[in-house]
Amino acid sequence: MNEPQRSRVLPDGGTEAESGDDTGRSEDGGSAADASADAADEDRRFAVALDVLPQGRPGDDRPQYQKSPIAYALGEADFRLFELTLTDDADRSVGDRIALEPRADDVSRYREVDYDDLTHNAAAEIEYAVEQIVEENERRFVDFYNDAEPITLRLHRLNLLPGIGKKLRNNVLDERKRGPFESFEDIADRISGLHRPKEVLVERIIEEIREDDLKYRVFVDRREE
Repeated sequence: MNEPQRSRVLPDGGTEAESGDDTGRSEDGGSAADASADAADEDRRFAVALDVLPQGRPGDDRPQYQKSPIAYALGEADFRLFELTLTDDADRSVGDRIALEPRADDVSRYREVDYDDLTHNAAAEIEYAVEQIVEENERRFVDFYNDAEPITLRLHRLNLLPGIGKKLRNNVLDERKRGPFESFEDIADRISGLHRPKEVLVERIIEEIREDDLKYRVFVDRREE
């Protein structure tokens, strides 16, 4: 049986080669220091810790002195899953924001992993981590509603969000012509019937992280098998 074709769909309508980061549009009125900090963050790669294992990977039968602490983490930019090997003196907790590029001093190395590689605790933490990332990057995800374009003649990116059918999609498209959405609250106020614009995004992102056989992925970049 042929496997379903998988496509990486970018929220802004560009191809993967054209999009180097997932940062949102800059806001007017920021200070020079804020702009400098934003520019610095664009050159860095961060992940949110899902689980921290001071005794090393489960099932590793080597003597304890040969094992290093590890952490599982979720990438902020593309929601990739990572296993981080930490230094022995690392002091990390679930929810910590950890720099991957350039690496934090207490991260020896890291590698991408699959959802099935996660510990139970790490898998259970994904929902909270996704919510944290979306809330802390509201502009970026509000702009999905501003910029989302069709995938095919019959399917629009907005229709990939849970509960958004043809009517709600058209309402979003019509309303954004009158002016861009400024926040999730603005979306909920202006689109009748779309009461949870943040939550449906979170639900879609979690689905893309967990499911292997989705044909289209808007938010989650997956490593090539």
